[in-house]
Amino acid sequence: MRDGIFHLDRSPHISIQGQIREMLVSAILGRQLPPGDPLPSSRKLAKSLGVSRNTVVLAYQGLVDDGYLESRERSGFYVSADILDGRAEAPLAPAAAEPAQTRAAKGPDWAARFRVTPSQQANIEKPKNWLTYPYPFIYGQVDQALFPIAQWRECSRQALGRRGMDAWTGDAFAADDPMLVEQVQTRLLPRRGILARDDEILITLGAQNALYLLAALLIREDTRVAIEDPGYPDLRNIVGLKTRDIAAIPVDGEGLPIDDRLDGADLVFVTPSHQAPTTVTMPKGRRKALLQMASERDFLIVEDDYEWETNYIAEPTPALKSMDADGRVIYVGSLSKTLFPGLRLGYLVGPAPLIKEARALRRLMLRHAPNNNQRTAALFLSLGHHDSLVHRLQRAYRERWKVMGEALQRHLPGWSSAPTFGGTSYWVSGPPGLDADDLADKGEDEGVIIEPGRVAYAGPGRPANHFRLGFSSIATERIEPGIRLLADIIKRELAI
Repeated sequence: MRDGIFHLDRSPHISIQGQIREMLVSAILGRQLPPGDPLPSSRKLAKSLGVSRNTVVLAYQGLVDDGYLESRERSGFYVSADILDGRAEAPLAPAAAEPAQTRAAKGPDWAARFRVTPSQQANIEKPKNWLTYPYPFIYGQVDQALFPIAQWRECSRQALGRRGMDAWTGDAFAADDPMLVEQVQTRLLPRRGILARDDEILITLGAQNALYLLAALLIREDTRVAIEDPGYPDLRNIVGLKTRDIAAIPVDGEGLPIDDRLDGADLVFVTPSHQAPTTVTMPKGRRKALLQMASERDFLIVEDDYEWETNYIAEPTPALKSMDADGRVIYVGSLSKTLFPGLRLGYLVGPAPLIKEARALRRLMLRHAPNNNQRTAALFLSLGHHDSLVHRLQRAYRERWKVMGEALQRHLPGWSSAPTFGGTSYWVSGPPGLDADDLADKGEDEGVIIEPGRVAYAGPGRPANHFRLGFSSIATERIEPGIRLLADIIKRELAI
């Protein structure tokens, strides 16, 4: 038996049977097990891998069913003779053919060919293994313990059943799942005071996709765009790929100021319900002033309502879109903060002519969001699971909001104020001498993850003394110890 081929990595994310199958398929397709080769007996392989014989037998039988193996009576299992038919022989890998420096010298000058270089933009960075840290004050992630996995699995089972195959197996071209559109139209938007027709709604791959579509449709090189400062870095980066005429307007205690700094703007991006990242809420009076100025000075408004479901402190404020009588507000929503960010589902709401063009552009980019995800989410909404989840999250977040507020007041007094909206984070402002990037590095070494705020600011001279503490993905009992440790690091390492 070729021991180098048969080994398991013992991944916690896949069953032992699945790992054996993956190991054998890789060996067969990689020609380490050529057609006609015998496999070890189930008993021998089981002993070698340290697993039960039944597990190996089931893996072998599954591969027989799928055509990878042949079962010969009283002889054992063999690699199928025709499994590699139609596959070309892989050419010699370039790395083995010549040195990398030689290939690079012969290849194109990529730097000279790029029209834009988004990799050079400043972005929020988070450890990929943040779940392994004891104090992950990380923003935008979910606490898996709060998610109703059984209900989601049942909705997924229904969506992927044979009776519903027509809803997810075909190419929908530019269309969305009508069931999900109906749920957005009747369950989500009315809670924000928004009424919309079918042709005024587009399903997107999260809010990010919606923002990019709008930038591609509405921004030219000479378009003047106003954004909040600090604000959402990815939005600033998207806009920066289209125009250099960006007015980054400092926010105050009520969000984006409505004054002459908006003069000449063609497009204004705002987060009025829960300003990102400072968490302040724009009052109704300022919202009316923004709408009036948009009408008088003929600009459009993009409202990113990214976290509206987490309002559990104050009375819900109406969406800016619900107050719009002129059709100037384009609304962007997302399911990332209540379902999970990996689902990548959001929605864009605007006048029918805009949605028509956004749909056509989306078709050129990716056609549509995956049909199976759309239908599963639609079922989850229609059966009331989403409403139940929102209530569960609001209860949990309110408790964490309170505990974090008390911990910050105790250990870092005066550095932050509790968000009046609720939400899932605190914006913390330390003294001018604090370098939050340095703090983040030192905190990570001791198991504390924070998000430095410098990246949220535009232009030179960005302040370094701000950072964000998320509490959506950290257990309540870990919040106070984590804040205490963070305060200790600040005093011990940074002498503040």
